[in-house]
Amino acid sequence: MPGSSGNGAVTRSTLRQQIADALRDEVLAGRLQPGQEFTVKEIAEQYGVSATPVREALVDLSAQGLLEADQHRGFRVHEYSLDDFRGMIEARSLVTDGMFQTLDAGHRIYQQLDEPRTAAAVAGVRRRGEEARRAAVAGDLSILIGYDLRFWRELSVLFGNPYLADFLHRLRVQTWVCTVQHLRRVTDLRGRLWAGHTEITDALYEHDTKTARALLDGYNGHYLALIQDLTAD
Repeated sequence: MPGSSGNGAVTRSTLRQQIADALRDEVLAGRLQPGQEFTVKEIAEQYGVSATPVREALVDLSAQGLLEADQHRGFRVHEYSLDDFRGMIEARSLVTDGMFQTLDAGHRIYQQLDEPRTAAAVAGVRRRGEEARRAAVAGDLSILIGYDLRFWRELSVLFGNPYLADFLHRLRVQTWVCTVQHLRRVTDLRGRLWAGHTEITDALYEHDTKTARALLDGYNGHYLALIQDLTAD
């Protein structure tokens, strides 16, 4: 029946996304190490599902640059270099610079700040930033990554171009995967993680793109210097 076939497709698609999200979280948590190899069969058995959605999820993660496919040995977690990290930061900066130019030219958001829905959205982004700041100060990397990704995604949708938000989100996931591969070796991260999320929200709300640019440059520079230090050890 057409209805049953459609429901099956939706279920498989949802399962595919759930597996991809779970594996991405495993990589971000450092439980799947750089260079670690595994097969579709191993992941399917681990999650108790069929091979098809697992294979699709792994192909998706490979397309996002988080995994590498090997025709004979399955998949492995991609290992990023310092040059990879620099390239990600440069790509992010090029996109966000366009966002700042649009804001300077009079982005629609500044005609809508008094609207209740927009004000609620800004408040939501700021709350995400506050949680990210608390996690950064506490040195809680796993909590920080979750809130940091949500913060930047919501911020880029609100103050930027929603069509670029997914692209920026993917870059930020890749950047965090690269960062995690080094930060997980640090036993105490208190005082070593960037915590200026709320300041960026406030600057953009005030249409102070000069301060926002400086804060974003500080964010990128902070992690670039940190990764350089850790790779030099």
